[in-house]
Amino acid sequence: MAKFTPFEQEVIEKFNESLKLNKEKPSLGNVDMQKARDLIIAGAILLDVTLPNLVEGENAEEVGIPTAYYTPYPEFTNYLDVLPDDKTQPIVIACRKAFFANRIKGLLDILGYENVYVLVDDIKYLIEAHKIHTEE
Repeated sequence: MAKFTPFEQEVIEKFNESLKLNKEKPSLGNVDMQKARDLIIAGAILLDVTLPNLVEGENAEEVGIPTAYYTPYPEFTNYLDVLPDDKTQPIVIACRKAFFANRIKGLLDILGYENVYVLVDDIKYLIEAHKIHTEE
């Protein structure tokens, strides 16, 4: 059997707390583009964690999506200052295939953020939808 340090035990406890919160969310906090847009319109922070070499054109922050921040996955900890002090404020995390977004979600869950969601669709579609909506 694995033995865990007190720090590791604390991480496991925080992970279990986040699992409990996620079980209360439809699809465990995974959202489609429409639900992500609804959350953003309602004031959720959007974290675009797309790898720099995968950004096509502009990232979510550059196109002007309200409350969007470009926080590329490899440098994510350099952007912790954009996280809200209120750990109940909704946060949507997105990238190209949700892989890195899910990793960041795990970190935010352990840090105690309660309303963290992952966009399961490619963020480029959210960016395109925003561009179309703002051009009208």
